Amino acid sequence: MPPSYPESRRADVVEDLHGLRIADPYRWLEDPDAPETADWVRRQNAVTDAHLAELQDRDWFRRTMGAIVHRPRAGVPQKKGGWYFVSRNDGLQAQDVWYVAATLDELLAGGRVIIDPNTLSDQGTDSVSSFTVSADGCYLAYTVSEGGSDWQTFRLLEVATGQPVDDVAIQTKFSSPTWLPDSTSYLYTDFSHAGHAAGTQTAALGGAKLRLHRLGQQQDRDELILEFPENDQLMFWPELSHDHKLVVVTVVEGTENRNRLWVYRVEDVDGLSRLSGPVKLIDEPVAEFSLVRVDGSVLYLSTDLDAPRGRIVRCDLDAFEASGRLELEPLLAEGGATLQAATAAGDVLVTFALQDATPKIDRYALDGRHLGPVEVPGGSVVAVESEAGDSEAFIGMSSVTSPTRAFLLDPATGTVRGLDGLVPAGESTFSPPEVTVQRRSATSADGTAVPYFLIAPAGTDLSRPRPTLLYGYGGFKIPVLADYRPGWSAWLAAGGVLAIANLRGGGEFGSDWYDQGRLANKQNVFDDFIAVGEHLKQTGVTTTGQLALHGRSNGGLLVGAVMTQRPDLAAVALPGVGVLDLLRFHKFTIGAAWISDYGNPDDPDQFQTALAYSPLHNVRPGTSYPATLVLTGDHDDRVVPLHSHKFTAALQHAHSGQAPVLTRVEVATGHGMGKPTQMVAAEWADLLAFAAHHTGLRPAG
Repeated sequence: MPPSYPESRRADVVEDLHGLRIADPYRWLEDPDAPETADWVRRQNAVTDAHLAELQDRDWFRRTMGAIVHRPRAGVPQKKGGWYFVSRNDGLQAQDVWYVAATLDELLAGGRVIIDPNTLSDQGTDSVSSFTVSADGCYLAYTVSEGGSDWQTFRLLEVATGQPVDDVAIQTKFSSPTWLPDSTSYLYTDFSHAGHAAGTQTAALGGAKLRLHRLGQQQDRDELILEFPENDQLMFWPELSHDHKLVVVTVVEGTENRNRLWVYRVEDVDGLSRLSGPVKLIDEPVAEFSLVRVDGSVLYLSTDLDAPRGRIVRCDLDAFEASGRLELEPLLAEGGATLQAATAAGDVLVTFALQDATPKIDRYALDGRHLGPVEVPGGSVVAVESEAGDSEAFIGMSSVTSPTRAFLLDPATGTVRGLDGLVPAGESTFSPPEVTVQRRSATSADGTAVPYFLIAPAGTDLSRPRPTLLYGYGGFKIPVLADYRPGWSAWLAAGGVLAIANLRGGGEFGSDWYDQGRLANKQNVFDDFIAVGEHLKQTGVTTTGQLALHGRSNGGLLVGAVMTQRPDLAAVALPGVGVLDLLRFHKFTIGAAWISDYGNPDDPDQFQTALAYSPLHNVRPGTSYPATLVLTGDHDDRVVPLHSHKFTAALQHAHSGQAPVLTRVEVATGHGMGKPTQMVAAEWADLLAFAAHHTGLRPAG
């Protein structure tokens, strides 16, 4: 028998949208500060906790996930302002700790603690998301997020002493300080945050402004560099060239993958950096452009203009200013692999591309000559940290069962050596299972081949059906690879099979692949995921009763759409922090930025497209849905929890089957970034125990 669900009041809320009457009975759940919402969350969590407590293997998954996250680990070194930095965790810390040293050898020997986020809050829920260092290496600015919020506060330190710098506390989102050459001023993106200050978690984000802040100056005196009052969805990403002569600003609308590129020259006026310009190098967002490096007046750019899989071009800024014509000289032509990023390293270019969703790293001379591949093992590139003119570069790789492993690259020779000595000493009781990774392909509804990774414990007989976890994302041109997530090791150690799908809408195969999975083509993403699920069953890997679907954020939308379109596809649905109300997503926090993928519900035609797949609006009374665990965080101000709350209430009201439909609402966490180690372990343990129970997976031991 399914559990007895808490009552979810159905209000008489109906709107006329483009001539259609749309009911929204759970709109009261949109207010996270309302006592009624808090009480609903408390009662839902109580029912979920009771169900999870009865799962016979929950303790096994808790122990296993505890052992996994307690493995000592380190990040990828960064060299900034002449200093070396790296994050470490001894396996017992809620947040990673940042260390600094004057040399790489000193960093490998331990270094000195420069930022310890574990001191910021008693529960370990405050985190550091990024940091930047002034050009002279004097100051470090880092961003602090409280309780997983996207809102961040800048804090400053002296690198040499670790002492705090007395300066105004600036709050913003999606921005890090970009230091100017004078090392006493930086650029940042300023948003209106009246809603945040008032405690309104769901308030829509105000228009962005690019400002210049000088240390010791009040924020209301910060110089306005750039704004677009006529379009409050434009965002700015400034970058200082390595020669400190130019600031290149990417101007992009929301999460669109086409952008403008404006260039400001940096001048020294009485010891202070000032910007002149801008030079509107690219002022029509017809393609994606990003800065790779600067060589005098020549800019090296990566772009997908006339190259869906990406290429590298260069242009002369002085010539553009003189003629007004943009001449793009081809340097690296589009190839069979999909270019993901290109960085300057020493006097060469290092490129990261995907060959059938597998990383491929290469070195090129500045004239385009191929200097050779960079041989590093792993299924995903975590980071490439390098800079023009520097003789050292750092690469981080991960695999399905192994977190970040760092390597030192000599850009001139291509020599690589591992930096395993960065990982702190400590003991771990978990040994990741040996696995096999295969590439397979399904056929989507329109005949498109949809590849996926099939990962199983070594020695598994894949001709006999096994409980299988199918993961996907399919959006925003973000590639999904065979990379590390803490829960994968536990599921595989329990004997389960893992499938990771490369759906349209992602970035694995270039801009065309992305365009085929967004806006009017969004249904292709769901068809692709369904096709992979059916292929797993047709090839004997699993059965309907042994298949679980999982995705987060846009992947949560994916699972919500697929389970409402095909409730018979799988036994379990696990939508995490999902965008589930496609008619109102654009009204809250950063939601309007996603119009690039989902369309604008205020447009009649795009409204119809969204309505056709919006999970909340396609829940049908009398339908038997899979065993469902909807996951969210009460401080998520990116995909606000109202999506998950309303979807849960609608499912519980409509569900006619015996499988449970539950929600797990994490307290004092947000969309996922910066979540404390123990919370990460607890969430994965509950998710996997739920999936295992309802697919018949029984871990040995």
